[in-house]
Amino acid sequence: MLLIRNEKLRNAVKIAVPFIIIPSITIAGALFFDGKRHILIALAVAVLSLVLFAAGFEKKSTGTRRMVIVAVMTALCFAGRFIPFLKPVAALTIITGLYLGGEAGFLVGSLSAVLSNFYFGQGPWTAFQMLAWGLIGLFAGMLSKPLLGNRILLLLYGALAGLGYSFFMDIWTVLWYNEGFSIKLYAAALVSAIPYTMSYAVSNVLFLYLLAPPFGEKLQRIKVKYGV
Repeated sequence: MLLIRNEKLRNAVKIAVPFIIIPSITIAGALFFDGKRHILIALAVAVLSLVLFAAGFEKKSTGTRRMVIVAVMTALCFAGRFIPFLKPVAALTIITGLYLGGEAGFLVGSLSAVLSNFYFGQGPWTAFQMLAWGLIGLFAGMLSKPLLGNRILLLLYGALAGLGYSFFMDIWTVLWYNEGFSIKLYAAALVSAIPYTMSYAVSNVLFLYLLAPPFGEKLQRIKVKYGV
């Protein structure tokens, strides 16, 4: 398990990787890489997600234990993508971020996208999905204290995360269609995607309402028992 010991370096990685490096690679891949090399971008995002995860802990044993739980949550997200219409991927990513930290949430969201797309289809959109779900988990971890203290606020975050995911993926839609960004095309994409946007928001709220209490209780027990 990779361990980043220097505190300043860890803090730099936590900022640079999710907010600068991965977004830059994702957008550059959409603009300059052809469809045959999209898997290289997804692989780079996956590796950087692991680096970000490693920056989230100080002790090797803690990181190893957390990685096991992350693997389980990723597997659940993978299975969840096979549920028709409403999918629990973002909700499980949020729950991971709340209880295991934003870096773990980012890794679950990122890996869930790239692994499940080996079945649903890889493409330049994969890196956008990895980044979108990853950021949803990361922000959940950053906002864990208020979100865990207020269930209504948590459900509201789930709804906003669904909207944000759709808005972000529409950036990919415009870049793919136009080979550059256009405000008019982006507005049109937002309007045409309203049914999908609403389904994302509704599914997040529904699954957070159903899954957050039982999953949260079990993850909290694991944290206490194994010192995660």
